[in-house]
Amino acid sequence: MIHQYQLNGYNIVLDVYSGSVHAVDQLAYDAIALLDQGKSRTETEALLQGRYSGEEIRECLADIDALTQAGKLFTEDTYADKAFDFKNRSTVVKALCLHVAHTCNLNCEYCFAAQGKFHGKAGLMSFETGKRALDFLIEHSGTRRNLEVDFFGGEPLMNFQVCKDLVAYARSIEKEKGKNFRFTLTTNGIGITDEVIEWANRECYNVVLSLDGRKEVNDRFRKDIHDVGSYDRIVPKFQKFVEARGGKNYYMRGTFTHYNPDFTNDLFHMADDLGFTELSMEPVVSAPDDPCALTEEDFPVLCEQYEILAKDMIRREKDGKPITFYHYMLDLQHGPCIYKRISGCGSGTEYMAVTPWGDLYPCHQFVGDEAYKLGDIWNGVTNTNLRDEFKLCNVYARPDCKDCWARLYCSGGCAANALHASGDIHGIYEYGCRVFRKRMECALMIKVAEALDPELNQGRAPESDCGGCEETCEG
Repeated sequence: MIHQYQLNGYNIVLDVYSGSVHAVDQLAYDAIALLDQGKSRTETEALLQGRYSGEEIRECLADIDALTQAGKLFTEDTYADKAFDFKNRSTVVKALCLHVAHTCNLNCEYCFAAQGKFHGKAGLMSFETGKRALDFLIEHSGTRRNLEVDFFGGEPLMNFQVCKDLVAYARSIEKEKGKNFRFTLTTNGIGITDEVIEWANRECYNVVLSLDGRKEVNDRFRKDIHDVGSYDRIVPKFQKFVEARGGKNYYMRGTFTHYNPDFTNDLFHMADDLGFTELSMEPVVSAPDDPCALTEEDFPVLCEQYEILAKDMIRREKDGKPITFYHYMLDLQHGPCIYKRISGCGSGTEYMAVTPWGDLYPCHQFVGDEAYKLGDIWNGVTNTNLRDEFKLCNVYARPDCKDCWARLYCSGGCAANALHASGDIHGIYEYGCRVFRKRMECALMIKVAEALDPELNQGRAPESDCGGCEETCEG
């Protein structure tokens, strides 16, 4: 499968199954397109005559032949037959999303978690429940050494003491158990104090800080029960937090809606006005009839915005003032491996969410939906049929993904979004798929620019989102 597109002056050709990315001249771009349409070599040569010389065409076709023989063009899909072995594969749990608080000190209108209560009752996780969750993770992690735990909510800092106590417990046993716990914290910032900053910078290898961008954009939705926006309270805290972390291992995580499809202005505000360089901006998750839901009219605007962002990131890199955008982080040399590309995020199998009362769900977006309860941390996964269904929730189990060039980058996408959009975890969220494909085109273009321009990507560490896939992987 071949995907071709033109962006920022580059003719880009992606060979889907080998993962090879080629920046080519117009002749090669046209020739590959004709061959991909099923034209023979003779037909291709004839169709190119008049626009290019015969010698140029023959040399180009010889180069295409060489790349094809090297397995870098027109490669076959060799992965499909492996995908459905996943139901019988042995899985280990490698990550938990600990819902330490089903309550929140903000009242964000677009919150998929119903202001932190997940359409249920409010509550805080006890230390005993959290301790049992960590023990459950160890017991079901097999030989895997690196284990990940995210403190989540609601707002986890509303249960900060338990967060501290759970980290202390994990540190007290990890050497004995042969494990290495990596903690993350996702917070809206209201409860950040000097103590939180000191603790998180010592114990959390990453923090996610929620800010939607410009003051008027952030305060439209991210406000408290008194209808007061959060921007003025959280921005100084976030700046202090990030400065204390040395500007590393964090993400400013925003949400854009129908009201701000021009989201690059929010990213640039965070970068240029507030000094944040590690950025993420996600499309809102909402019902189609919600006023903040993204519309068909928004889509071309979003495509333009992603292109603006990609081009501006190249400019910033040349100026020696780079920023990182989470969805443009792409490592073409070091991962993720094909196992991860086929199997997906691991929700319901390798990754689970734990409620304050110890119930297990496939991920945080399923919490509160009793049909998707897997079991609990005391008895383990008792709904094994559901777990096995999630084992098969991979890119090859989704018929709508069959002809998509980006499927080995998204791994089939988000099961929760698919469920909410189509009623089936094996379906797709079509609007989200289109957004993802545009992001991938921009991310690949940046990689092409870095490869061709010696001013770019000097001295930067390789990027990889691989957190380790198989039991023997310690990534």
